[in-house]
Amino acid sequence: MIYRKLSPTGDYTFGGNANDFYSGTTAVAQAIYTSLRLLQGEWWEDTSRGLPLFQSILGQPGTPEHVRAIDMLVQETILKVQDVVQIKSFQSSYANREYAIQSCIVQTKYGDVVLEGVTF
Repeated sequence: MIYRKLSPTGDYTFGGNANDFYSGTTAVAQAIYTSLRLLQGEWWEDTSRGLPLFQSILGQPGTPEHVRAIDMLVQETILKVQDVVQIKSFQSSYANREYAIQSCIVQTKYGDVVLEGVTF
């Protein structure tokens, strides 16, 4: 997999030729990150794609049932990313209406990717 790099402000990078792209596990990690940041209804070409952050996650009570449902939505989003094989481990938290991926190890066809500190 080859994936265009994002700048620190979240924009695609240009002007660096091959230096503007990631490959392998780094590319998959960025693809996962951008997939988690894509909100449902945000992409004009397919408004059904994206994480239902406002529809199903934020503002919901932090009951164990809701947290499990959110975990399932997030894991489903991760598993749909190209070259992801499986999620080896997943730990999240939900406090003060903030959902966070504490630690997630994802097996890709290139090796393992560790996600930490992704918050909504």
